[in-house]
Amino acid sequence: MLRRATQLLVRLLTVIPVLGLGLLGCQQEGRDQQSSTPSPQREQTSGMQPAAVTDLDADMQAVIDAHTALGPKPIAQLTPQQARLQPSPADAVKSVLRAQGKSTVPVPGVTTQDVTYPGAAGEVKARIYRPAGAASSPRPVIVYYRGGGWVIANLDVYDATPRALAKKLDAIVVSADYRVAPEYPFPASHDDAIAAYRWVCDKAASWQGDPQRIALVGESAGGNLALNVAMAARDQQLQRPTHIALVYPVGSNRTDTPSYRDSAEAKPLNAAMMGWFIKHALPKAADRSDPRIDLVHANLKDLPPTTIINAQSDPLRSDGDLLAAALKTAGNDVVHTIYPGTTHEFFGMAAVVAKAEQAQNDAVMRLKPALAAR
Repeated sequence: MLRRATQLLVRLLTVIPVLGLGLLGCQQEGRDQQSSTPSPQREQTSGMQPAAVTDLDADMQAVIDAHTALGPKPIAQLTPQQARLQPSPADAVKSVLRAQGKSTVPVPGVTTQDVTYPGAAGEVKARIYRPAGAASSPRPVIVYYRGGGWVIANLDVYDATPRALAKKLDAIVVSADYRVAPEYPFPASHDDAIAAYRWVCDKAASWQGDPQRIALVGESAGGNLALNVAMAARDQQLQRPTHIALVYPVGSNRTDTPSYRDSAEAKPLNAAMMGWFIKHALPKAADRSDPRIDLVHANLKDLPPTTIINAQSDPLRSDGDLLAAALKTAGNDVVHTIYPGTTHEFFGMAAVVAKAEQAQNDAVMRLKPALAAR
């Protein structure tokens, strides 16, 4: 009996240090992750304590809940054709508005005209947004590129942002669509984006716009396109845009960043969906290292002042960190803002999400002087 007790005691004494090392390792791993993860914050606000990545503002959570209630299937399990039929975050915003007894009619004061432009390989859709009322002088112009991972969505899904910018900036906004994968893989969308910019520069005056005051705005995959267009304008001696606003842009080819880890299960965009987009839009391994995709390793010198906006709970948050740092290193004027309590796609949700209105107004504050009459 005594001998068995002694053996048990020896085993315990052997195991306890191992357990202690394991716990210490877990604690150290947690500290390492915290130190490597950028603190989400609005850079213009000092003293703000960032919320945890999983903490969403109540109005943002309401949109996520409404989207879940619409029953979208996991996109990563669908074909691109099936994914394009799924309920969108824009549909969720309308659900919230109806639940609040509010109108789902778009913000008044802006007219639209659906047109086509000569893309890189044929006619492509575009939508022109004009503020209502006569202009006292030619209006500034914004070329806007929508999101959708270069695979899904359309001009209707991304209607709210160009409409809001047209009204807030008293500007003509051209939302330029582009060919999507897998039917038209990389670089089809990028080629169309540049063609759209050339077309707008040529046509702006005919819309009572000022071709000398053109800015670029893009969301998500469209943010990547907008920066590519700015680089093409520099390299091809096109009209130089006066400003670039990039909203949660795809900025690198990395999928091992802090935000890919801490927002792996975020909604409405998660890490699995990003992998699905990459698979369909960038089928060749070489595509993923192309500087048009891996922007942080592109030639970023001599670009217009740039505004980068990121959501906190978003796999692409770290892309904003990396891209802002690379642009600054290249000598550009950059303001980068991360909005706590928000998710990917929040920017166009000003009708129901307070931080979206705030982010739009912050972008407008940067765009307005860049688009001021010369």
